[in-house]
Amino acid sequence: MVISTKNLTETKSMTVIQAINDGMRVMLEADNTTLVLGEDVGKNGGVFRATDGLQERFGDDRVIDTPLSESGIVGTSVGLAVNGFKPIAEMQFMGFIYPAYDQIMTHVSRIRMRTMGHFSVPMVIRAPYGAGVRAPEIHSDSAEALFTHMPGLKVVCPSSPFDAKGLLIASVKDPDPVLFMEPMRNYRASREEVPVDSYSVEIGKGKLVKEGNDVSIITWGAMVPVVENAVQQIENNGVSCEIIDLRTLYPLDQDIIAQSVEKTQRAVVVHEAQGTGGFGNDVVTSINDTSFLYLKAPVERVTGFDIPVPFSALEDHYLPTPKRVQEAVEKAMNF
Repeated sequence: MVISTKNLTETKSMTVIQAINDGMRVMLEADNTTLVLGEDVGKNGGVFRATDGLQERFGDDRVIDTPLSESGIVGTSVGLAVNGFKPIAEMQFMGFIYPAYDQIMTHVSRIRMRTMGHFSVPMVIRAPYGAGVRAPEIHSDSAEALFTHMPGLKVVCPSSPFDAKGLLIASVKDPDPVLFMEPMRNYRASREEVPVDSYSVEIGKGKLVKEGNDVSIITWGAMVPVVENAVQQIENNGVSCEIIDLRTLYPLDQDIIAQSVEKTQRAVVVHEAQGTGGFGNDVVTSINDTSFLYLKAPVERVTGFDIPVPFSALEDHYLPTPKRVQEAVEKAMNF
């Protein structure tokens, strides 16, 4: 669902990283209480150039270079948020977020409840995540399941430029904290026409990427293009696939999942995080809760393996591939 706030007729071709930059630009222009802070976000424009040009445009009191302390970045953002600001805090990589886990678990996600609604925490934590970019150890984690287990924290994961900008604006405007996961593999992988003005994509609503009749493939983030690639091959064999991009992991859009699975009666869940304890398990549970009696086959999962993300070329063996997705669909169809 897109909520228009201006005339959206003017568009510009953008990559995901450009759309994220433009989303921050929109919010910094619209609201003087919006701040950006993180390691190297100012003068250098961020390690991926997500904040490129923002400090020059808005000043170093609104786009703030911080010390190398993730716990300090998030803790400072909490203080800013409960005092009327809307901080956008950047973790350079999701794998660097662990020192801030205590702040997120004990403060970010709980202050509204702890204060009986007297205070909220309107902050966004941006976290580039995922493998496939040949990054060193710790840089490639996909740890969304750690954070979907925190009531009070919303978890958003766009896959496309249009969704990235719209969901980021919605996240900054949200009165509660949002973990905004950014798939590094998608940063510059494709372009899309994106409105230059302000617009929002509703948090908590998935997207029907492609209609189909035989099997539902449910995924998010960096795995969306992998699934799209797989489906091109699968449909050459006469199997009609429906693709659902969840976009938001918490709160989960159970309705779009149920509607799709009840139509196709088969499902495959694809994510790059490790299989054990992965968020795909929650998706399978949702299907069992809402649509079990419609299923003609057990729900299949295609995930990363239960190991730390390996180095370099071994990433290609760790990550779900179109071939593995195709094999899961075949298994579901032939059950």
